[in-house]
Amino acid sequence: MAARERTRGSGRTRAAKIVIGLLVLLVGTALISLLDTNRGSVRMLDMVREPSVYLAAALAVVGVILARSRAVVVVGLAAIAIGINMWRLWPYTALAATQVPLPDEVDGMSCARLLSFNVLQGNDRHRDTARLIERVDPDILLLMETNQSWLDALEPQLSRYGYRLDRPLDNKYGMAFATRLTVDRAEMVANTSSNTPTLYATLRMGDGARFEMIGLHPRPPLPGQSTESRDANIAQAGARTPDGLSNVLAIGDFNDVPWSNTTSRFVAEGGYRDPRAGRGSFATFPADYAWIGWPLDQIFVKDGVKVEELEIGDDVGSDHLPLIAKVCVDPMSADADIEGLFAPDTAPAGEL
Repeated sequence: MAARERTRGSGRTRAAKIVIGLLVLLVGTALISLLDTNRGSVRMLDMVREPSVYLAAALAVVGVILARSRAVVVVGLAAIAIGINMWRLWPYTALAATQVPLPDEVDGMSCARLLSFNVLQGNDRHRDTARLIERVDPDILLLMETNQSWLDALEPQLSRYGYRLDRPLDNKYGMAFATRLTVDRAEMVANTSSNTPTLYATLRMGDGARFEMIGLHPRPPLPGQSTESRDANIAQAGARTPDGLSNVLAIGDFNDVPWSNTTSRFVAEGGYRDPRAGRGSFATFPADYAWIGWPLDQIFVKDGVKVEELEIGDDVGSDHLPLIAKVCVDPMSADADIEGLFAPDTAPAGEL
C-alpha cells in the first residue's frame, strides 16, 4: 500500500514538472514574441497568442491540482504567459472599447454586401462555394487562391457581375474581383511580392459616394526568412491608394492576425478602424477549428465607410471561413482626390 502511494506520488511529481516545464516554455515564447525583429520565426508567434492563453489557463488548473506545494509557481508562470499575450489581444476582447459602431448609423446611405473568401486552391468543393456566392449575393466579391479551374467552375456566378478583374495563378495567390458597383478604376499590382497581386479599386455607390477598396493576400511570415520587405509593402498598400480618397475599405486574407506588428503598422499608417475591435477576433482559420484558430481574414474601414453587418460564414470546404459584411459609404464624408498619384491608365510599378 505504501509502495503504491509512493509510486502515485512520484507520478504526480513528474506530471507536475511537465506542466511547469510547459508553462516555462509558454512564458519564454511570449517574451520572444515581443522582440522587435523581422525574423519570420518570431513574427509567426503572433498567431499563437490566443491558443497560448487557453493552454496556459488549462495548464494552471492542472498544475495546481498536481503540484500543490508549487501552486504559487504554477499560477505565477501562467499569469505571466497570459498577461503578455492578453496585452496584445486586449483590443479584440469583449471588454475593450469598440472602434466602429455595429450596426453603424447608415440612414440615407447606399450600402453594399461583400464577400471575401480564400477558396483554397486545392479545394474541389466548387459547388459549395458557388452556393455560398448565390446565398450571400454580394455586391462586392473578392476571391483568393483562384486558379483557372476555379474561375471556370464559378463562371455562372461570376458572369452575373457587371465588372470583373481576374488574375488566375497556380501558386495559391490567384485573385478574382467582381462587383455590381460602378468602377472608376481597378487594377491588380505586385505590391507585396512578385506574383502576389494586390487589388486597388475605386468604386461608386448608387448615390455617387466614392470609396477605394484594397484587396490583399500577401505571403505569410516563414521561419528563416526576413519579413522586412513584406511588412513595408503591406503598410504601403494601406497608406497610399491610387486616387487618394479618404474613404477606404481594406479586406482580404492577410496571412496575419490583426494584433501583429505588421497588421498594426498597416492600420496605424493607413488610419484604419477595425469593426471587430471590442467584439472578439472573428477567427476564420483553420475552418475546422476556428474556435481556437486565428483571424487571418481582415476587414478595415476608414473615414466615411460604415459597417452595418459583419459575420463569419459557414465551412464550405476551404481551410478558411468566408468573411461577410454589409458596408455603407457616407455621401457627405470627405472625398479628397489626389490627382496624378497614378495616371488613370497606368498601375504602380510592378503591375502583373
